[in-house]
Amino acid sequence: MLKKTAIIFTLCFLSGCRIFYTKDVEVINMQDYKQIVNGNFDNLYDVIKIFPKSSQDVKKRTQLAIDMVKGQLNEIFAIKPESRTFKNTALAFDELEEKFGIISNGIEILEMVSPKKDIRDACHDSAIQLRAFAIDAFMNRKIYQAFKEYIAGENIKKEKLNPVEKYFLSETMNDFKRQGFDLPEEDFEKVKEIKKEISRLGLEFDKNMNIDKSFIKVEEKDLAGLEQDFIENLKQDSDGRYILTCDYPIYFEVMQHCSVPHTRENLYLAFNNRAYPENIALLNLIIEKRDKLAKKLGYDSFSHLNLDNQMVKSPDRAQKFLSDLGKKTMKKADKEFVKFTEDLPNGIQLDKDGKINSWDFAYLKECYKKKNFNIDERAIAQYFPVQNTLEKIFEIYQKFLNLKFKFVENVEGLWHEDVKVVEVYDHEDEKRGFLFLDLYPRDNKYSHACMASIVETIKRKKNEGFKKIPAVIVLIANFPKATKDKPALLKHNDVETFFHEFGHAMHGLLGRTELASFSGTNVKRDFVEMPSQMFEEWLWDRNILRFISSHYKTDQNLPDDVIDRKIELKKFDSGFFVTRQVWLSFIALDCFLSGAYKDTDKLIKNLHQKYIKNIRFDPRTHFQAAFGHLIGYGARYYGYMWSKVFALDLFEKVKKKGLLNSEIGQEFANKILSKGGSVEPDKLLRNFLGRAPNQEAFLKEYGID
Repeated sequence: MLKKTAIIFTLCFLSGCRIFYTKDVEVINMQDYKQIVNGNFDNLYDVIKIFPKSSQDVKKRTQLAIDMVKGQLNEIFAIKPESRTFKNTALAFDELEEKFGIISNGIEILEMVSPKKDIRDACHDSAIQLRAFAIDAFMNRKIYQAFKEYIAGENIKKEKLNPVEKYFLSETMNDFKRQGFDLPEEDFEKVKEIKKEISRLGLEFDKNMNIDKSFIKVEEKDLAGLEQDFIENLKQDSDGRYILTCDYPIYFEVMQHCSVPHTRENLYLAFNNRAYPENIALLNLIIEKRDKLAKKLGYDSFSHLNLDNQMVKSPDRAQKFLSDLGKKTMKKADKEFVKFTEDLPNGIQLDKDGKINSWDFAYLKECYKKKNFNIDERAIAQYFPVQNTLEKIFEIYQKFLNLKFKFVENVEGLWHEDVKVVEVYDHEDEKRGFLFLDLYPRDNKYSHACMASIVETIKRKKNEGFKKIPAVIVLIANFPKATKDKPALLKHNDVETFFHEFGHAMHGLLGRTELASFSGTNVKRDFVEMPSQMFEEWLWDRNILRFISSHYKTDQNLPDDVIDRKIELKKFDSGFFVTRQVWLSFIALDCFLSGAYKDTDKLIKNLHQKYIKNIRFDPRTHFQAAFGHLIGYGARYYGYMWSKVFALDLFEKVKKKGLLNSEIGQEFANKILSKGGSVEPDKLLRNFLGRAPNQEAFLKEYGID
């Protein structure tokens, strides 16, 4: 089973705790390397050793990882058929993949966040090398033969395998077949070569997104509608013109609040042409190679291959789910659009077909919210200063999941001074993991928000007990920074995003299983967003919003009437949100249906005109060039809405018990999070709900008929 690669306060803040760690050596030594891959982390300093400190260090770790895999695979291959056991074959293979993953994940994450070009370049080259090597090493018929020998042997009949171990064997053997291990040798070798090329192309696609520096320059008069402290925080060129980059905090602020249409238009075009045209060429090649791969493996399309082992099982079922949902939400979106356009703000006009420009829609919605709901997101952001907000979020997670967080200050040896570290303990004071928080934008950093797992949390059987390995997780975001007059303030959407990614982190921390392949977020991809999307719903509860919010000047909570209007607005605006998700999901599915060539511009335009019909499609844009989910998620973007249905079903049960109730929190942790991917999601859902899941809570929450 070729594992996925890294594709998200009893506060020392308050107590004044200061812990110092010194910088590591420039190149790793063998003792530290063995300590890392074996998960022997006695303290934070040991964990920091995971991250290379120089380009030379990256190269050395790469070679050490390759040598380790070769040596340990040879040990597995040397075992005689009659001597094979679960421990020396299946478990040994799982452990080896985990060890290799710690090194490769650490390198790939560092490429996303390091401010040093030589290290990023070295990590990029290493990732290409390691992914290609992994395909050769783990797509090895000798591994398949070893598993078949064990399954056909006498020892498996004597061993008392538990359900998780049996499930692992079943999933692994099915995965071997999906990867083509039953193919003739020549075809199998071609499959491996295609996979290597897809991997290389995907890394190039991601790199182009990360290094993209698209921007526009404007005069101060072109920034009308934006707050002065925001303007003063922008960079300027030598002629005094303001530079608007495509970083999320700047882009969304301008699109929502700038009253100058041509400023919005020009930034919209820059944002939706990031990594263009180079990534269009790469995407075309990826589509071609993935189609070829699927055909070699006996599937109608890559979408069929990609969904075969998911909850949904097939593109047909995913399409039906999306189509049925879209029919309901488009009707609601149409009604919303009529409301939005009843009284158009200055500078916005509809065309002869009654459609609006793409760059005007976010501004239109903000104007409507201000006028009809008296909601100004910038004013609301004043109630969410970063430090207080994070402390409250951490307090919520601690109460609900019965955990303890410790914030570690002044940590040296990390990739950037902005990075913060949180150590997580359970109610018995057992360390569950380390969280690295990299929350603010900078040049060449990954530009979205994500959680990335580097070390899986595992409980390995050792003699009469277990060796427990804590998780190591990086949370990446791009939140607004402080200005000279204000602390860093989070929009409500920013807080929701952090809640989402932190939900992934809790899944990664608490999903401690005996097999790394099932640990944490190693679940079906169309289930992985369920816990994180469930936790988002905390941010739409009146009491929770009151608890988290605290005005940066007055310390007052967000007023109840504002909270009520925000909650009402969520339901009012849901038609467009869900319909857009349906549109994106169909793009991902259709890109990878049968056919080696897709005109992605035409495909996106046709789907846009079907689903986003009230907004004029702009043929000057090529947003797919920076639609990273097409690489990491493939055809499986539908999983966001698919899992959102489950998330709201579970949330309804949780809310009835109390969103800070540690009893229901413990039940959720034990029945869902702790299982990782070791149990089929359908079984997990039934076990927690006491029934089959349904769409009732989802439709009710979004006001969809």
